[in-house]
Amino acid sequence: MIQTDHDRGFATVLGAFVIAAIAATIVGVLYVGGAVVSRHRAQSAADLAALAAAQELMLAEKEPCAVARQLVDEQKVKGRLARCVIDGDDVELTVDVPVSLGPFGVHLATASARAGPVGGGSEGAAMSET
Repeated sequence: MIQTDHDRGFATVLGAFVIAAIAATIVGVLYVGGAVVSRHRAQSAADLAALAAAQELMLAEKEPCAVARQLVDEQKVKGRLARCVIDGDDVELTVDVPVSLGPFGVHLATASARAGPVGGGSEGAAMSET
């Protein structure tokens, strides 16, 4: 087999590029995974806050949106109640959770939820608190 001097080290350079591509793919998958986890956390916070607010609306004890805001603030997801609307017997709300994506910055994972009695909702006028 004939070897020339200009082919020496090609496998090393190719191996280094393959390793760099695999590492970049792993980092990308980790960032996407973190974003998906944050979205699920936001949805859980929104669901729980909507259920609590709907319960308060039915019991007429406290302001439902204030209860939802307090519940979101107390959770470990560092979320924020972005929107809370009372629509008849239903409560609709949106929760934002920050997602740190390293060099891509901090973005928001947003989730919405609606809760109320079965068969209720949208009979009354909407009032909102943001």
